[in-house]
Amino acid sequence: MSRPTFSRHRVFAFAAQLAKFGMVGLVGFAVDITVFNLLRATIFSPEALASGPIWAKVVSTILAILANWVGNRYWTFSKDRRSQTLREGLEFFAVSLVGMGIGLACLWVSHYVLGYTSVLADNISSNVIGLLLGAIFRFTLYRYWVFSPSRQAAAPASAGAGATGTVPTSTAALRLQARADSEFVTER
Repeated sequence: MSRPTFSRHRVFAFAAQLAKFGMVGLVGFAVDITVFNLLRATIFSPEALASGPIWAKVVSTILAILANWVGNRYWTFSKDRRSQTLREGLEFFAVSLVGMGIGLACLWVSHYVLGYTSVLADNISSNVIGLLLGAIFRFTLYRYWVFSPSRQAAAPASAGAGATGTVPTSTAALRLQARADSEFVTER
C-alpha cells in the first residue's frame, strides 16, 4: 500500500507561501491599524458616534482587503491565480469579509459585552486576537478555494476549452499533474 508523504520541497514551498502571505498581511495590517486609529480618533470616535469603533474597523478593513488582494494575487498566490479576475476577486472579497466579521466579533464582544472600551483594548481585541483568528481562516480559504490549483484546471473544462480565453483543459491538467508529481512522494 502506498501512502503520500511530505517532501522537503513541498514543506519549503508551503513555508515560502505562508511567509509571503504574512508579509502581504503586514502591509494590510499597517493599512488597517493606521486607518482604524485615525478614524477612531477623529470622525468615528465613540464620543461622536456610539458605534464609531465598529465603523472605523469596517472602513479600515475594507481598505486593507483591497491592498491584500493585490499582494496575494500578484505575489503570494501568483502561480495559482486564474484568468477569471472578477470571479477570483469576488471570492477573495467574500472570504475577506468573513475574516473581517471575525475581527469585528472580537471587537464587539470586548467593547460592548465585556466593557473594555479603551483604545488599547479595542486594538488588542480587533487587531491582535481578531486579526490572528481571521488570518488563519483567510489563509486556509485562499489556499484551498480562491487560489486552488485544482479549481484552475476545473474552470476551463466547464466553460469549454478556449471559449473564455483561459488555458485549455489539457494544458491546465498537465500543469496540475506536473505540480502534483513534484509535490508528492509516494512510498511503496
